[in-house]
Amino acid sequence: MTVEILRYAIPAAEAEAFIADYRAAMVPLMASPHARAFELCQCDEEPGRFLLCIDWTSAEDHLQQFRGSAEFRAFFAHIRRWVPQIEEMRHYTRRLSA
Repeated sequence: MTVEILRYAIPAAEAEAFIADYRAAMVPLMASPHARAFELCQCDEEPGRFLLCIDWTSAEDHLQQFRGSAEFRAFFAHIRRWVPQIEEMRHYTRRLSA
């Protein structure tokens, strides 16, 4: 399993719209057989900072299968406007978990 981590810097005045768009995008995302879990966290100290974590079956499934799918197109339609605010987008392998 691979964890995709995205860090966003969103203007604080747009935080609720960002959350609403990801709430809508979560539906097609989780319809994909390659997405296992989804979590969006908002920073307490800086409310315009968000961390998005998506568990994928693998990085290859994410990049090659999901990105070519109808689910991706529906997902991306909801979040397209936020792409320029991405500060980091990387895949990680979980090494320890409790």
